[in-house]
Amino acid sequence: MQMNRRQFFKLCASSMAGTTVALLGFSPLTVLAGSRSHKVLRAKEVRNTCTYCSVGCGLLMYCLGDGAKNATPYLYHIEGDPDHPVSRGALCPKGAGLIDFVNSENRLRYPEYRAPGSTHWQRISWQDAIDRIAKLMKNDRDTNFIEKNDQGVTVNRWLTTGMLCASAANNETGYLDQKFSRALGMLAVDNQARV
Repeated sequence: MQMNRRQFFKLCASSMAGTTVALLGFSPLTVLAGSRSHKVLRAKEVRNTCTYCSVGCGLLMYCLGDGAKNATPYLYHIEGDPDHPVSRGALCPKGAGLIDFVNSENRLRYPEYRAPGSTHWQRISWQDAIDRIAKLMKNDRDTNFIEKNDQGVTVNRWLTTGMLCASAANNETGYLDQKFSRALGMLAVDNQARV
């Protein structure tokens, strides 16, 4: 390859300029990598508590959707909350896998009812489900409520129905659960400790 002095200096100058620019951080790969946004940048962050056990680890949940009328929010990332006093950002395998449970196709998202003797479930509204539960509880309490025992002492007991409270609930919720169930006369009140 024949090269005169001027061509040699141009080649050296362009090589030196390219090397200097790359050393200063102006590499095309670095520029392209820096332009990508973080996966939770546009997300709405929600704090929650893991529901799997009584430890009550803190969660940070990220979803897309700005709450507009026709926008459907989509939960796409869950991680431990580093500011939570219980778990300090750590999650067990069940808590770390919550995203699969939330987005599962088999997850029940609405109440269903199966009539006595029927072989299939039918979808009902939340209001119908709550009304049905309230009606059945009232009927059972009216039928099986014990006001006085054999000695004539007022006991106000309802022994045919119980209540199972959530383990990850706070003390105030537990207090209200106890007050509610005891006011109805329930004696069978328990707290689930593990799912």
